[in-house]
Amino acid sequence: MARTFQGGCLCGASRYEARGEPINVRVCHCRLCQRAIGAAFNARVLMPIDAVTISGPVGRFNSSPALARGFCQICGTALFSERTGGGVVGLTCGSLDEPAAFRPTAHMWTASKQAWVPPPHGCLRHPVSGRSPRQG
Repeated sequence: MARTFQGGCLCGASRYEARGEPINVRVCHCRLCQRAIGAAFNARVLMPIDAVTISGPVGRFNSSPALARGFCQICGTALFSERTGGGVVGLTCGSLDEPAAFRPTAHMWTASKQAWVPPPHGCLRHPVSGRSPRQG
């Protein structure tokens, strides 16, 4: 039986359900994610888009030509990011009903990491996109 997990927004109006195993679980420290999430980083669970059902008053904002970010139109909770034509959706770990169910295996864009965030230990670290990772 495939794994199923859920999540949603602060006010409860927007929800999602995902089926199956994640492609990966990563933390992004890029400035776009920092601003979109309103925090030092964006932890997310990457899933095939056809494995996720989203309901409720969800809006989308293109933070770049290739990336749309989904949020609840009522309370503003950041729910997901979706690459144009990528066939995947990154569900924000903070919006999961059980966020401890997933552990990140890599940290991306660590060159943009806030100085007060400790370096990730035991995960791959990618200073910028497309560069070789460092084990940390």
